[in-house]
Amino acid sequence: MSNLTYLQGYPEQLLSQVRTLINEQRLGDVLAKRYPGTHDYTTDKALWQYTQDLKNQFLRNAPPINKVMYDNKIHVLKNALGLHTAVSRVQGGKLKAKAEIRVATVFRNAPEPFLRMIVVHELAHLKEKEHNKAFYQLCCHMEPQYHQLEFDTRLWLTQLSLGQDKI
Repeated sequence: MSNLTYLQGYPEQLLSQVRTLINEQRLGDVLAKRYPGTHDYTTDKALWQYTQDLKNQFLRNAPPINKVMYDNKIHVLKNALGLHTAVSRVQGGKLKAKAEIRVATVFRNAPEPFLRMIVVHELAHLKEKEHNKAFYQLCCHMEPQYHQLEFDTRLWLTQLSLGQDKI
Protein backbone atom coordinates (compact mmCIF):
# COMPACT_ATOMS: atom_id res chain seq x y z
CA MET A 1 0.00 0.00 0.00
CA SER A 2 1.17 3.49 -0.80
CA ASN A 3 2.44 5.62 2.06
CA LEU A 4 -0.07 8.34 1.07
CA THR A 5 2.56 10.98 0.37
CA TYR A 6 0.09 13.85 0.01
CA LEU A 7 -1.66 13.06 3.28
CA GLN A 8 1.27 13.00 5.67
CA GLY A 9 0.48 14.69 8.97
CA TYR A 10 -3.20 13.76 9.01
CA PRO A 11 -4.61 11.57 11.84
CA GLU A 12 -4.31 7.79 11.45
CA GLN A 13 -8.08 7.37 11.72
CA LEU A 14 -8.56 9.59 8.67
CA LEU A 15 -5.78 7.82 6.76
CA SER A 16 -7.44 4.50 7.52
CA GLN A 17 -10.66 5.73 5.92
CA VAL A 18 -8.71 6.88 2.86
CA ARG A 19 -6.96 3.49 2.59
CA THR A 20 -10.36 1.78 2.71
CA LEU A 21 -11.65 3.97 -0.13
CA ILE A 22 -8.52 3.21 -2.15
CA ASN A 23 -8.71 -0.54 -1.53
CA GLU A 24 -12.38 -0.57 -2.53
CA GLN A 25 -11.55 1.64 -5.54
CA ARG A 26 -14.16 4.18 -4.45
CA LEU A 27 -11.96 7.24 -3.92
CA GLY A 28 -12.57 8.55 -7.45
CA ASP A 29 -16.32 8.05 -7.13
CA VAL A 30 -16.44 9.93 -3.84
CA LEU A 31 -14.48 12.85 -5.30
CA ALA A 32 -16.48 12.87 -8.55
CA LYS A 33 -19.73 13.01 -6.60
CA ARG A 34 -18.48 15.89 -4.46
CA TYR A 35 -16.74 17.78 -7.30
CA PRO A 36 -18.34 17.00 -10.67
CA GLY A 37 -16.59 18.37 -13.74
CA THR A 38 -13.62 20.61 -14.30
CA HIS A 39 -13.16 24.36 -14.70
CA ASP A 40 -12.86 26.45 -17.87
CA TYR A 41 -9.67 28.33 -16.88
CA THR A 42 -7.35 26.29 -19.08
CA THR A 43 -5.28 29.07 -20.65
CA ASP A 44 -2.76 31.32 -18.92
CA LYS A 45 -4.88 34.34 -19.85
CA ALA A 46 -8.00 32.84 -18.26
CA LEU A 47 -6.00 31.85 -15.17
CA TRP A 48 -4.63 35.40 -14.91
CA GLN A 49 -8.15 36.87 -15.08
CA TYR A 50 -9.45 34.35 -12.51
CA THR A 51 -6.58 35.26 -10.16
CA GLN A 52 -7.08 39.00 -10.70
CA ASP A 53 -10.80 38.68 -9.92
CA LEU A 54 -10.03 36.95 -6.62
CA LYS A 55 -7.29 39.46 -5.80
CA ASN A 56 -9.57 42.42 -6.54
CA GLN A 57 -12.32 40.92 -4.40
CA PHE A 58 -10.19 40.20 -1.31
CA LEU A 59 -6.78 41.89 -1.59
CA ARG A 60 -7.31 45.26 -3.25
CA ASN A 61 -4.38 46.84 -1.41
CA ALA A 62 -1.91 44.03 -2.13
CA PRO A 63 0.91 44.62 -4.60
CA PRO A 64 0.01 44.01 -8.26
CA ILE A 65 0.59 40.63 -9.85
CA ASN A 66 2.66 40.85 -13.00
CA LYS A 67 2.35 37.29 -14.25
CA VAL A 68 0.08 34.30 -13.63
CA MET A 69 0.59 31.10 -15.54
CA TYR A 70 0.41 27.33 -15.56
CA ASP A 71 3.88 25.87 -15.23
CA ASN A 72 4.67 22.32 -16.36
CA LYS A 73 8.01 22.50 -14.55
CA ILE A 74 6.29 22.44 -11.16
CA HIS A 75 6.23 18.83 -10.09
CA VAL A 76 3.47 18.08 -7.64
CA LEU A 77 5.51 15.14 -6.39
CA LYS A 78 8.08 17.61 -5.06
CA ASN A 79 5.41 19.02 -2.70
CA ALA A 80 4.75 22.15 -4.74
CA LEU A 81 1.29 22.82 -6.14
CA GLY A 82 1.93 26.43 -6.99
CA LEU A 83 4.69 28.98 -6.64
CA HIS A 84 4.75 32.64 -5.80
CA THR A 85 7.85 34.63 -6.60
CA ALA A 86 8.85 38.21 -6.06
CA VAL A 87 11.59 39.36 -8.39
CA SER A 88 13.33 42.61 -7.47
CA ARG A 89 15.10 44.61 -10.15
CA VAL A 90 16.94 47.89 -10.07
CA GLN A 91 15.30 50.31 -12.46
CA GLY A 92 17.01 53.67 -12.51
CA GLY A 93 17.60 54.59 -8.89
CA LYS A 94 14.67 52.55 -7.59
CA LEU A 95 14.13 48.94 -6.66
CA LYS A 96 11.13 47.53 -8.51
CA ALA A 97 9.44 44.30 -7.38
CA LYS A 98 7.39 42.04 -9.63
CA ALA A 99 5.11 39.34 -8.27
CA GLU A 100 4.43 36.12 -10.18
CA ILE A 101 2.13 33.19 -9.48
CA ARG A 102 2.68 29.84 -11.15
CA VAL A 103 0.26 26.94 -10.83
CA ALA A 104 1.12 23.30 -11.54
CA THR A 105 -0.22 22.22 -14.94
CA VAL A 106 -2.09 19.29 -13.36
CA PHE A 107 -4.66 21.85 -12.15
CA ARG A 108 -5.67 22.67 -15.73
CA ASN A 109 -7.98 19.67 -15.55
CA ALA A 110 -8.96 19.92 -11.90
CA PRO A 111 -12.33 20.81 -10.41
CA GLU A 112 -12.71 24.57 -9.97
CA PRO A 113 -12.69 24.46 -6.13
CA PHE A 114 -9.22 22.84 -6.21
CA LEU A 115 -7.89 25.57 -8.51
CA ARG A 116 -9.48 28.18 -6.26
CA MET A 117 -7.74 26.70 -3.21
CA ILE A 118 -4.33 26.88 -4.93
CA VAL A 119 -4.87 30.44 -6.18
CA VAL A 120 -6.14 31.60 -2.77
CA HIS A 121 -3.06 30.04 -1.16
CA GLU A 122 -0.68 31.81 -3.54
CA LEU A 123 -2.56 35.12 -3.23
CA ALA A 124 -2.29 34.92 0.57
CA HIS A 125 1.49 34.94 0.13
CA LEU A 126 1.21 38.50 -1.23
CA LYS A 127 0.35 39.61 2.32
CA GLU A 128 1.87 36.86 4.49
CA LYS A 129 5.14 35.28 3.38
CA GLU A 130 5.22 32.49 5.99
CA HIS A 131 2.73 29.69 6.64
CA ASN A 132 1.63 31.01 10.01
CA LYS A 133 -1.68 31.58 11.78
CA ALA A 134 -2.28 34.91 10.01
CA PHE A 135 -1.60 33.25 6.65
CA TYR A 136 -4.21 30.53 7.19
CA GLN A 137 -6.71 33.04 8.58
CA LEU A 138 -6.33 35.03 5.37
CA CYS A 139 -6.81 31.86 3.29
CA CYS A 140 -10.01 31.09 5.24
CA HIS A 141 -11.20 34.67 4.78
CA MET A 142 -10.87 34.35 1.00
CA GLU A 143 -12.19 30.75 0.91
CA PRO A 144 -14.15 29.67 4.01
CA GLN A 145 -13.81 25.98 3.02
CA TYR A 146 -10.04 26.31 2.52
CA HIS A 147 -8.98 23.48 4.84
CA GLN A 148 -11.56 21.03 3.44
CA LEU A 149 -10.56 21.93 -0.12
CA GLU A 150 -6.89 21.44 0.73
CA PHE A 151 -7.63 17.97 2.09
CA ASP A 152 -9.82 17.06 -0.88
CA THR A 153 -7.13 18.33 -3.28
CA ARG A 154 -4.66 16.04 -1.53
CA LEU A 155 -7.13 13.16 -1.95
CA TRP A 156 -7.41 13.98 -5.66
CA LEU A 157 -3.63 14.07 -6.04
CA THR A 158 -3.41 10.74 -4.22
CA GLN A 159 -5.93 9.30 -6.66
CA LEU A 160 -3.90 10.60 -9.62
CA SER A 161 -0.65 9.23 -8.19
CA LEU A 162 -2.24 5.79 -7.97
CA GLY A 163 -3.00 5.97 -11.69
CA GLN A 164 -6.74 5.96 -11.18
CA ASP A 165 -9.04 7.88 -13.48
CA LYS A 166 -9.41 11.60 -13.06
CA ILE A 167 -12.67 13.17 -11.92
